[in-house]
Amino acid sequence: MSNPFKYGGIVTKGSFCNRKKELTDLSRAMQNGDRLFLYSERRLGKTSLVKLALSRLPKGEYLWAYVDLWPTDDEASFAVAVAKAITESLASTPNKMLAVGKSFFGGLAPTVTTDSSGNPQISFSLRGDGRSVPELLDVLKAPEEIAKRRNRKVVMVFDEFQRILEYGSDKTERTLRSVIQDQENVSFIFLGSRKHLIQKMFLDQNRPLYRAGGHYPLGSIETRAWLPFIQSRFTKTEKRIAPSVIKELCKKTGGHPFYTQHLCHAVWEICDRGAEVLGETVEMAINLLLERESYAYTALWESFAVNQRRFLSGLVQEPSGVEIFGALFIRKNNLSSASSVQRVVENLLDRDVIDREDGSYFIADRFFQLWVQGRVG
Repeated sequence: MSNPFKYGGIVTKGSFCNRKKELTDLSRAMQNGDRLFLYSERRLGKTSLVKLALSRLPKGEYLWAYVDLWPTDDEASFAVAVAKAITESLASTPNKMLAVGKSFFGGLAPTVTTDSSGNPQISFSLRGDGRSVPELLDVLKAPEEIAKRRNRKVVMVFDEFQRILEYGSDKTERTLRSVIQDQENVSFIFLGSRKHLIQKMFLDQNRPLYRAGGHYPLGSIETRAWLPFIQSRFTKTEKRIAPSVIKELCKKTGGHPFYTQHLCHAVWEICDRGAEVLGETVEMAINLLLERESYAYTALWESFAVNQRRFLSGLVQEPSGVEIFGALFIRKNNLSSASSVQRVVENLLDRDVIDREDGSYFIADRFFQLWVQGRVG
């Protein structure tokens, strides 16, 4: 029997735990032509959730394009990524790809090649007419034009949207702001995995996209949803697990989908067919996972300054919501001052080592958190 717990990569419908409300909300936003900022910490399943919602749109009524902004680093690469995603969503043959590229993106030069499997792929480059950047405005106007020509509604999804903050200017943000408010037949969904940056983009009055759309924070999954999900998968594969053990497992992962599925995957592997998962089984699985990551976690730990190590060691020993800038936490963990803690926090946030939720800070990698807890006893 194959392992019923999936982690990493895109999760398909059958492997989702709950998310019914989130899926309904997201589908409604797409169908209503909303502008929505969907953000969460990493590996929480944003991309999988959005792609599942896209797959449920009525095929004869909607067109959609998914733009991965992770490889981009400036306005030009942003425009090229958008043009490529739109073109590939509209055409699947070389001739049609070229026709779409030339029709909607005159400021770019399209080229079609084939991959190792023989599938056509389109790429765009700047035309040799002396322009340093493509016509970003024209590229962003294309979705509305496509909606009118094809008599369909269009959904544009921008993943890793916080990347545009690293472009060196706010031109992309300003252009987006001017375009999205006039596109009645297009829904814009912006995904981000660095919450503090995404929040800055739409909550900072000085940013071009201030209040440009609704915001939808995606959180972990509650234990009550994990209980039937986990238990049914063990039962169907002739293994047993008690609700109390599931609750303890979820406590270790904080209900985070990636780490919960990953830990369940490891537990399932070491539990024999017909046997029952015990608390000791979960601990064995955790130790196995931490042993696999030991080298990486040790290297990460050694990269921290002394104050950062002290802060993290103190953080994992305190309950959620501890006042990290308070005198008690500072004195207890031999930290010099609130200002030094602030510098530590800013650095660790920038490195994605920690995250925050409702004013509470925590280590983002749940397994690294367990590793740190093991170090401090």
